[in-house]
Amino acid sequence: MENRQQESQYIVYLCPVGELNRQLKLYFAQSRHSFGANKAHQYMPHCSLTGFFTDLDRSVPYYLDALELSVREAKQHLSLNVAIQRLVFSQTWHGIELQADGIKQLVASFAQIENSPTRQESLRLKDWLHLSLAYGFNSQHGEQLEQLARRTIELESEVDWELRFYRKNPDWTWYCFKSWSMSV
Repeated sequence: MENRQQESQYIVYLCPVGELNRQLKLYFAQSRHSFGANKAHQYMPHCSLTGFFTDLDRSVPYYLDALELSVREAKQHLSLNVAIQRLVFSQTWHGIELQADGIKQLVASFAQIENSPTRQESLRLKDWLHLSLAYGFNSQHGEQLEQLARRTIELESEVDWELRFYRKNPDWTWYCFKSWSMSV
């Protein structure tokens, strides 16, 4: 594992794996090709469970240990099912709303037991669970982006979910330190 001594930005994501993820990647590629990049293209398909937080790279083991313990305990006591609720299309945001109360409890547990001595800010837990498809896009493309999403993404598709701990690098590349399957 890397042991860099600088500050970086970190985040905890819930990421789809399987057929739904394949469809999402196809949607992102086709939407970028047809309508240009929007802000959602800076990320892999994901649901944010925390906001970004800054800490020293040497503190990563504290987060990994806390996530490991939280996942292990959650798998024994909680349902970690992720329910895909619906596609949502507004004038400024397109995405998929999710429901995952057990995952929220897992992340709340992580925030309580995590004990990095060097992070200066509180962890911000996300309450509205969603997977963004497009935002920051040209409003003239909204209807076409919606049609593309409806054609490309089938919400009933096979999907598993992984909890992942990422570092966002300054050049908007990503490093995943570890992932945990949410399947029992």
